[in-house]
Amino acid sequence: MSADALEALTGAGIAASQVDSFGPVAIDVPVESWVAAHEVLRDTVGFTFFDFLSASDELKAGFRVVTHLADFWGGSHVEHVLVRTLVPREGAVLPTLSELYAGANWHERETHEMFGIGFDGHPNLITLLLPDEFEGHPLRKEFVLASRVAKPWPGAKEPGESDHAPAGAPSRRRTLPPGVPDPETWGPRPPGSADPDPLAPAEAAATPARPRRAGAPGERRARRQPPPAPTEAPPTNAPPTAAPDAPPADPPTGDDVS
Repeated sequence: MSADALEALTGAGIAASQVDSFGPVAIDVPVESWVAAHEVLRDTVGFTFFDFLSASDELKAGFRVVTHLADFWGGSHVEHVLVRTLVPREGAVLPTLSELYAGANWHERETHEMFGIGFDGHPNLITLLLPDEFEGHPLRKEFVLASRVAKPWPGAKEPGESDHAPAGAPSRRRTLPPGVPDPETWGPRPPGSADPDPLAPAEAAATPARPRRAGAPGERRARRQPPPAPTEAPPTNAPPTAAPDAPPADPPTGDDVS
């Protein structure tokens, strides 16, 4: 079915490509073919069930919008496919899928709230989950969780990471709670100062703190073997061990000559 989906999309003139994924087959399509690709998958291939639509923040690359479609056939057999596209960070807008799949209505409203992505042609793109007075988009990586700054972080695991640490506890370099950038990169600033890059804290958090050991591709690190156990030498004052008894001599036979 996944081969049929890719073949149907390319046959319709859509620049689709299959990508590696840890679950269902994932197919990338360009933004301008977003609606046309779903129409082909629904009417030609048979993916008539719309499961969800969501997004992920890819920082400066933009937002990765993904849908999960399914086709039920052969009793309990189900075929799955993920359809993805990448929209730019500035002016992130996609055409709505609500006219093809009624289930896309609420998912697009939620994605609009959480990521700030617009959906052209949506019949009712209004607040779904957040309060009307809420400002910002919580699932963007530059969104600051200010409440974690105002209150002590209860998730501290190391000494010195929380204001709840007992007096006299050993202090280590204070780490920031997840979702809280360095104070120099957000909040009120002196007049005339340059605006910080809002993505800088998120990009720094996405960079591994400790680079992995360089090695050949596919090489596995050898497991450290424990040192061999020392052999015990016999004590110096131990009595000498007796020689083993000699085996008994064979009994004489009648053929022996005296």
